[in-house]
Amino acid sequence: LVFTFSLLLGTTITISSNHWIMAWAGLEINTLAILPLISKSHHPRAIEAATKYFLTQAAASALVLFSSMTNAWQTGQWDVTQLTDPTSCLILTSAIAIKLGLAPFHFWFPEVLQGSPLSTGLLLSTAMKLPPLTLLFMTSHSLNPTLLTCMAILSVALGGWMGLNQTQIRKILAFSSISHLGWMAIIISYNPNLTLLNFYLYSMMTAAVFLTLNSMKAMKLSVLMTTWTKSPSLNAMTMLTLLSLAGLPPLTGFLPKWLIIQELTKQDMTP
Repeated sequence: LVFTFSLLLGTTITISSNHWIMAWAGLEINTLAILPLISKSHHPRAIEAATKYFLTQAAASALVLFSSMTNAWQTGQWDVTQLTDPTSCLILTSAIAIKLGLAPFHFWFPEVLQGSPLSTGLLLSTAMKLPPLTLLFMTSHSLNPTLLTCMAILSVALGGWMGLNQTQIRKILAFSSISHLGWMAIIISYNPNLTLLNFYLYSMMTAAVFLTLNSMKAMKLSVLMTTWTKSPSLNAMTMLTLLSLAGLPPLTGFLPKWLIIQELTKQDMTP
């Protein structure tokens, strides 16, 4: 309960802060609060996941602090929305990419998700993505679109390819998350509101998947294949949610992708 409250606190601080130091403090509170939740099973793999998570997030936080200091040094501004120094923008984009698990900094995410319980996996895939995305949202007008687009395309491609030969459900969901984050990153410098819409819908769908998997106690695909005998309706709903996450037309997940492609076409991003 304490840790969940700390998570809420850290997220709220980051989202509502205008000062870089406060935003950074919120990110740190978040990181420290989720570590016990990742390693609560005391399994060696969970401890390994917590360690990997801590190291990547600490490095990313240091970069966030470094980029804000560089910006303050160049411009005298500590305001989150006043990030104008190009070098700071590049460092910040890389830092947030590490925090979110965007390719090419995505290697930690499937491992961490694989080592954590499903309930923590849900937090890692949804709630923990909100503060870094908010920082990107607040600085979106000054970010480098080329770098973001390259990372985004790489994320979507890698998320799709590397998820193909997995048997562990949590790893598949991790790669799905990387791919969705790619969709969010590609549009954030053109239409940040679309990114938020995409994130909310993605969070709802992912929450549905994780909660149903948690109630079925399904960790592997082989288990998921045999659950339809126990609860056919729940299984059917899970399948529909997964198809929605894949972005098939009549379902919810298709809408953000369609809007994003439409916006990219308006921005002359077509080859």
